[in-house]
Amino acid sequence: MAGKPNILIVDDEEDSRIALQTILGTWGYATDVATEGREALQKAAALRPSLVVTDLMMPDMDGLGLLTALQQEMPRLPVIILTGRATVDTAVGAMRQGAYDYLTKPVDLDRLRLLIEKGLERGRTLDEITILRRRVKDVWGLGRLIGRSAPMQEVHRLIEQAAATPAPVLIHGETGTGKELVARTLHELSARSGRPFVAVNCAAMPETLLESEIFGHERGAFTDARDRREGCFELAHGGTLLLDEVAEMQLGTQAKFLRVLEEGAFRRLGGKTEITVDVRVVAATNKDPVAAMKDGAFREDLYYRLNVFTLAVPPLRQRIEDIPLLVTGFIEEFSGKYDKRITGVDDTTLKILMSHAWPGNVRELRNVVERAFIACEGDVITVKVLPGTSPVAPAATWAGDSDALTAPIGLPLREVEKQFVLRTLAAENNNKTRAADRLGISTKTLHNMLQRWGLLHRQIPRSGSA
Repeated sequence: MAGKPNILIVDDEEDSRIALQTILGTWGYATDVATEGREALQKAAALRPSLVVTDLMMPDMDGLGLLTALQQEMPRLPVIILTGRATVDTAVGAMRQGAYDYLTKPVDLDRLRLLIEKGLERGRTLDEITILRRRVKDVWGLGRLIGRSAPMQEVHRLIEQAAATPAPVLIHGETGTGKELVARTLHELSARSGRPFVAVNCAAMPETLLESEIFGHERGAFTDARDRREGCFELAHGGTLLLDEVAEMQLGTQAKFLRVLEEGAFRRLGGKTEITVDVRVVAATNKDPVAAMKDGAFREDLYYRLNVFTLAVPPLRQRIEDIPLLVTGFIEEFSGKYDKRITGVDDTTLKILMSHAWPGNVRELRNVVERAFIACEGDVITVKVLPGTSPVAPAATWAGDSDALTAPIGLPLREVEKQFVLRTLAAENNNKTRAADRLGISTKTLHNMLQRWGLLHRQIPRSGSA
């Protein structure tokens, strides 16, 4: 029948090929078969299939080699990998390279059917994703995710790569770096952008309440459960679920969460009925996930299931050059929020903002700018309206091209020390050995100072400010 999706089955074992071809035929799909990777490439070029199901272990060109070759010729073609238990790690690596998903043998037919349906749906929507990417991108960076620095460009690249797949994503970074915004941007760039985005903070509630929040509950499941309640998985059906601070989740809940990731089904608390959902899961943590796994706080199997795509969000101190863009974006946001027109910040204030270490990252910067915006009575934010209780203080300045340091009364000694060290380093053209000699300290001490300020690998300009 014309119009049927065509699926190419690739397997060197005849019994497996015949069985898959028969099953897919009963599901209404047209099929073709190939016995190994090179034959599959030739057939794919001639037939332009809608989807490929391939065994991982084959002679000559294996499933990974086939995937790589197909991506060069047909980058939007969904590929499902079939693998044995012993090669699951390799299959996970294939997903990082662009495979749609993988299944272990013996194949769960219900799961295979669901993956084929979703894979075909993905193939139909990739054109829409491309259009959406162009629309969401703007002059600031990637949608609302502001930043043109090298670390942020790498984040943008990984987001775009991950958005084209349904694979789980693990985001990690310090508090205040914008992990939820990364997750939202990932959602907006995906084929699920028109569906719900649901976020839940795993650190904000006890285990029983968290399980109810995630999976929902039936009436009478526990004390005060007077009515049936849908959980986040159901609310996010068709869309994206963000589990923030996932490493804070109790191990028992992690096990239940892993099952949903693997099977796409769960039961509400107190329920007996299996509920099937289609949800793209994004997890975030401010902990080092590998360290949490080694400490026993994060299940190893859950980590590897989530770790198909990993996004490390850089702290603000590692992308200081993005601060002017961030400040401009915040001022535009607050202009609409408070119905007040401010054009920007003056040069002195911007230098102060760019010299601060920002332990609270972008969130701290945003709060400081908002408070200064509210206090500002003119067209431009100046030093005098920076929050008095903020750690941001007027920086030490150097008198012209002389060696005289001018510091306002009340400036913390650590800030004077920082500016003095940076100025000396700049004067020595970033030669750390000579700068340490002039300062009367060891090179190791200078390295430790720069590392503490997040400036160890940065070139200090002649102005002396980082």
